[in-house]
Amino acid sequence: MTRRKRLDLSSALARGEFVPYFQPLVDLRTGELRGCEVLARWVHPTRGIVLPDDFIPYAEESGIIAALSECVLSKAFEACATLNQTFVLSVNISPIQFRDPILSKRLSELSTRHRFPLDRVKVEITESTLLTNLADAQSISTQLKLLGVKLSLDDFGTGYSSLAHLQALPFDEIKIDRSFVSSMCCRRESMKIVAAVIGLGRSLGLTTVAEGIEESAQADMLRCLGCEVGQGWFYGRPVPIEELQAMLALSRPSSHRVGHTKQVPKQRITSFLEALPAARHAQLQAIYDGSPVGLCFVDRELRYVSVNQRHAQMNGAPAEAHLGRTVREMVPEPFYEKVVPYLTRALGGEAIHGVELERRDHIKGVKCATILSTYQPAQDENGEVIGVSVTVVDISDRKAAERALAESEDHFRHMVQLNPQIPYTMDPNGLILDMSPRWAELTGLTFEETCGRGWLRTVHPEDATTLVSKCLAAIKAAVQIDVEFRVLGRDKLWHWMRSRAAPRMDRDGAIIKWYGSVELIDDQKQAQEQLWASQLRLQTIIDTLPVGVVIAEAPSGRIIGRNQKAEAILQQDPLHFEQIGDYSRRVAYHRDGRRLESDDFPLAKAILRGQITDAEHVYYTFGDDVGKWLSLSGAPLKDRDGKIVGAVATIQELNGETSHLI
Repeated sequence: MTRRKRLDLSSALARGEFVPYFQPLVDLRTGELRGCEVLARWVHPTRGIVLPDDFIPYAEESGIIAALSECVLSKAFEACATLNQTFVLSVNISPIQFRDPILSKRLSELSTRHRFPLDRVKVEITESTLLTNLADAQSISTQLKLLGVKLSLDDFGTGYSSLAHLQALPFDEIKIDRSFVSSMCCRRESMKIVAAVIGLGRSLGLTTVAEGIEESAQADMLRCLGCEVGQGWFYGRPVPIEELQAMLALSRPSSHRVGHTKQVPKQRITSFLEALPAARHAQLQAIYDGSPVGLCFVDRELRYVSVNQRHAQMNGAPAEAHLGRTVREMVPEPFYEKVVPYLTRALGGEAIHGVELERRDHIKGVKCATILSTYQPAQDENGEVIGVSVTVVDISDRKAAERALAESEDHFRHMVQLNPQIPYTMDPNGLILDMSPRWAELTGLTFEETCGRGWLRTVHPEDATTLVSKCLAAIKAAVQIDVEFRVLGRDKLWHWMRSRAAPRMDRDGAIIKWYGSVELIDDQKQAQEQLWASQLRLQTIIDTLPVGVVIAEAPSGRIIGRNQKAEAILQQDPLHFEQIGDYSRRVAYHRDGRRLESDDFPLAKAILRGQITDAEHVYYTFGDDVGKWLSLSGAPLKDRDGKIVGAVATIQELNGETSHLI
């Protein structure tokens, strides 16, 4: 190191140009602040902010590293002692400082001077610190622990990692190096290393901290793996003392998704992570063996990896005899030929439920058992199928005792398979959580592509804006969703769909989840279009007739259709007539002078009596006995069963002029 560089550092230290920056340490489950790491910065008069890599090595060489650290920590303790918050400060100690026998004394004096308790201080050391003299490191660590200081092993997993160091020193925490965190979502090796470090930390009762978190996907995966604390730009960049108060007041995201997989309930994650690995294994094994149904797991070569006692009994061999052997070896040939297609489909990623099979004695050829089975593909963190979980239930007794019910269930199962409805669930904000595999069959989208709002990519551009607007409005109002739209099918054709969903609420009225279904309605849409076309043709024909036409529904007699000729002849719109009793609002007379009551009109006779009336001449008045002579006739409209569903009447003027009744 040059004399010039040494003088620059000494002068900067004398001028107080070395300052602390603070980066948040966040609870990955809740998003709450757990503490801050104190990072040294050099506020250079011309170069601006200088990072530690550009001056710490020279400070160590020149022998001023202890003074520099005390300067930075003194300012950090002083700033944080006045804040009304109890968070931990994590400070870095260089290997040179950790060989200082009075390190604990120095920290104690700083703590007393600024009234910052040492039980809120965590010292981070790297494993290179322990290589030169482990005995000195143990002595200094013990002194720090007696003061209440916590110890953290920094950058674990790189350099000279040794489990002996974890055993030799009283660490409270291990930090996962950022190089593994940054690549864990794209490299399986990095993810597995991170998982192994987290598992090691939990087994030793140590807190695990992940550095370098820059994306939500990284935070979600770390949380799912059991990591407790996170640090990185995703939660906040290092800030100076002047911005510390504002940084502490920020709300930070809690990890609530697991990468690109489905949401994992908080209760399930919590209970899974509370136990140590050995305890979890014992718990799961007890559940596995105690299950009243047959369970097994086979790998991609259809070898038994695990099997419970119930399943082994069904195959007629001990559980130990299954392990490492193939399904073909353990299952009789005729039955193997039945199950292998389902296993093959499951290895292709298809989840198969409710498969009912009959097992026969391969020698006698007679039925001996009926089973109901499911085949669930198991995927690794990258979505690759690594095997199949098989569930088998012996339903022989139920089949024998309740044959009719079993047949009904079988029919129901086929009906469900042919049902056009596609069930789905959404989170409270309307993001798809789960969708029936039939959606993939229709659209070609995988489950991962469908989740969230991915399904919208199949919606017709003309329908998308209205569809989203209606769904968001229903979600905001917590009312049922009922929308129609077009989606692009696997066959490259647009299909009409109808989606309906209803919210499930908690006791406070907050939405827990949405449950709904999508139904293919191409046939209904086609029928509607044909009906509209027929109605248009019929209306066109009616409008061109030289006589007035009026159509009513049964049994009320409400007028539901008319042409313009009828409206012109009657000099009013008959659509105002809501029932048969309204027909006599305009006074009409028979030829013999008798007044027509409502049920005397031919339209009423057709509805009430099913009569087809001949043309009847009546005098229809418009007020003050001024009116027209009209010819009226009526006929009932019947459905296929002969039930009267309405009636039609024709109206024709006998002369074109108004006259008085004589």
